[in-house]
Amino acid sequence: MERGSVAGRPALTVRGELDLATAPVLAQAVDGELSPPPRSLVLDLTPTAFMDSSGARELVRVARKAAAAGVALHVVAPHENSAVRLTIDLLELGAVVPIVASAAEIPAASAEREARP
Repeated sequence: MERGSVAGRPALTVRGELDLATAPVLAQAVDGELSPPPRSLVLDLTPTAFMDSSGARELVRVARKAAAAGVALHVVAPHENSAVRLTIDLLELGAVVPIVASAAEIPAASAEREARP
């Protein structure tokens, strides 16, 4: 898990696998990012090598938690990353989780607007 920014927004990048063993690491990182909540958050799955149902469940939890906090969430999952997109598409996560295929699909934001209040 790496903290950074994507399209001028705070971001968490998931490297390696998002599964039963690592989903709690994502949960902890997201909880840290949402306290206090920023205006938006990017979760970048571009370098994620694998995602199972535990990872998918965590994405749903993150989307619900972000929505409850009033945080605009963007989950980047490129179509080329078939290991992750297969799970997303089979489970139809796009109906619950705001998925974009690339960071270019996220409107640019200034650091001032996207910083925590």
